[in-house]
Amino acid sequence: MKQALLTRMRLDPWLHTPPTLQNYLGRQIGGAVLFVLASFVALFAFFDFVHEIGDLGVGTYQLREILAYVVLAIPARAYELVPVAVLIGAMYALAQLASHSEFTVMRAAGLSPAMAARILLRVGLPFVVLTFILGEAIAPFTEREAQAIKVNAKRSMIGQQMKSGLWFKDGRTFINVGEAGAGASLNGISIYEFDASYRLMRVSAAKRAEYLGDSLWRLTDISRTTFAASGPQASRAEVEDWRSALSPELLNVLIVDPERMSAWRLYKYIEHLSGNRQKTERYEIAFWKKIWYPFAILVMMALALPFAYLHARAGLVGVKVFLGILLGIFFYMLNSLFSHVGLLQHWPPIASAIVPSIAFLFAAVAMMWWVERR
Repeated sequence: MKQALLTRMRLDPWLHTPPTLQNYLGRQIGGAVLFVLASFVALFAFFDFVHEIGDLGVGTYQLREILAYVVLAIPARAYELVPVAVLIGAMYALAQLASHSEFTVMRAAGLSPAMAARILLRVGLPFVVLTFILGEAIAPFTEREAQAIKVNAKRSMIGQQMKSGLWFKDGRTFINVGEAGAGASLNGISIYEFDASYRLMRVSAAKRAEYLGDSLWRLTDISRTTFAASGPQASRAEVEDWRSALSPELLNVLIVDPERMSAWRLYKYIEHLSGNRQKTERYEIAFWKKIWYPFAILVMMALALPFAYLHARAGLVGVKVFLGILLGIFFYMLNSLFSHVGLLQHWPPIASAIVPSIAFLFAAVAMMWWVERR
């Protein structure tokens, strides 16, 4: 293999990337990344299973529902973990090549840092596509289905999303939610109460509902129609407390958190909020994170490259992998931190979304400059 690489690279070391070298590095790095990703996904799935076992027997939440929930949550976990897996897998593969002197042979044959970076970017492109597909097409759907299985089993409530809004069933009461507002609040809520024979007894419509906790909601500006034997009777109230099994947790089944929504749904929802003169900062940050997050894969590849230029005597492979894990965790935490800080400090949404990746890219360039000067 080494002799083949030497022969192919000497043909034209600067104008193009030798296919033999690219395929070899692609197999080494791709295999390591997939192994790390599968390991992390399995580990987090096990943690999810252990966590859910604590609710075994609540309502109809049995082992079958727990397993279905854990399996359906895997795509969302994989979406979050792909950048970290790429960083750790690439660092491990490159560190292994360096420890076996294979990377030294490649450099001696004419592998420049620019050529190595180009190879890593090409290797990273399939993972960019994988992350995009997971975040846009698979994870939002499976996450919603997972939450639906969990909440319906534990609370025995039915939720459906229609053009008229969200519909839920709480015993003999049917609830229609027009729109979920900021925080634990609802706009345009209608409550249809039936008797034991499912004859309509009362219809209440409130402009707003605030969740107070412990299954208690505070309704404001209520219009009510009661169907009595003598005929319908209308009444109004400014404020009224209402107890129901409906909760923000249940609403999250059908009203997906911004971080779990697809970029297209975020874009349309931002348009809707803007048209109604409502705040859009949180959704704009989530939108730009969705757009940029797949390309963070390439930043992770660039960050892994300098570790290939450190000779095995400069540090063991295990130490480099440990550093990769720390860097991956730091990136994940920094990404979440900037979203919250940007929202509180009113930073431009695009800056809150891309600054962590830009910072890591500059760190990769600085590390590459340092190892080249040594």
